Amino acid sequence: MIRAIYPGSFDPITNGHIDVVRRAKKQFEHVMIAVIQNPNKQSFFSVEERIYLIKEIFATDTHLEVEGFQGLLVDFAKKKQIHTIIRGLRAVSDFDYEFQMALTNRHLFSDIETVFLMTDEKFSYLSSSMVKQLAQFGASLTDSVPASVSKALQEKWSSLRS
Repeated sequence: MIRAIYPGSFDPITNGHIDVVRRAKKQFEHVMIAVIQNPNKQSFFSVEERIYLIKEIFATDTHLEVEGFQGLLVDFAKKKQIHTIIRGLRAVSDFDYEFQMALTNRHLFSDIETVFLMTDEKFSYLSSSMVKQLAQFGASLTDSVPASVSKALQEKWSSLRS
């Protein structure tokens, strides 16, 4: 079985991320969405909340798995015996950083390969940071995230204001 890992913070998952997952599923028999707990970032949603939201979106997909991890991605990939990393690209500006990460990962684990997938152009402007800011000010998220994520964002902002 050809497996791949799609890592990210997914704080929150956006329609752009979902588009990359759908594209990856056409190329690989099994895709693992790996939700990182990054100690250098202040997350809006906990890892558990992010995993829950992602699992809810892909609830009927038997060829997809969602799991959280800490530490180096290559160590997690080795543990899971996965040799392909999927990275989504929105614009040329993403490529420079992603290229450096791909080379670093290959340096740390020579059996790992990175596959870059372009998101649909209609999602090229989307970022989790922008989505959180839009949600903070009550903007419509209809084109940005699934309804379940929009609801979770609204509830989280509401609880923070209380």
